Amino acid sequence: MIAQVAKETKEKMDQVVDKTKREFNKVRTGRARPSLLDGIKAEYYGALTPLNQMAKVSAPEARQLLIKPFDANVIDEIEKAILKSDLGLTPNNDGDVIRINIPQLTEERRKELAQVVNNRAEEGKIAIRNIRREANSDLEELENEGEISEDNYHRGLENIQEITDEYIEKIDQLLEEKNAAIMDV
Repeated sequence: MIAQVAKETKEKMDQVVDKTKREFNKVRTGRARPSLLDGIKAEYYGALTPLNQMAKVSAPEARQLLIKPFDANVIDEIEKAILKSDLGLTPNNDGDVIRINIPQLTEERRKELAQVVNNRAEEGKIAIRNIRREANSDLEELENEGEISEDNYHRGLENIQEITDEYIEKIDQLLEEKNAAIMDV
């Protein structure tokens, strides 16, 4: 019983860490990364389609993204979608490919991005604490129903707390790495 609660808790917390990692990838650090455009969708024959399903996105240089559409007819739609995004990037369309030059980040912008990343990390930690609360509630329910003893209940609470600490540490590590990447000039 306790092992099942712990297993479910770990699975949920893994999902939170993965989501936090994806959120961090959306924040630009001054280096060109294809994952920077992951959230962008463009009109493709009447349907909004993720950019990475319409084109090959690569980073040939440290400060440049290259987008090569699989279908040349959608290059204008891709360009419009990038302009509409909140990334603040300007695409250069040469008819065959789109090039995006990633500008150098100012010190002020780096601090703003660090704050955004800190907020997203805090959201992840809150989600992990909520999962801990659910797990503790499940354990309490098991004890009240007589399925586990009081000692096992307390051991289960300690186990859930150790799991929580482990996953909060993972988010802190991701935050530290992302902040270092943002502040790297």
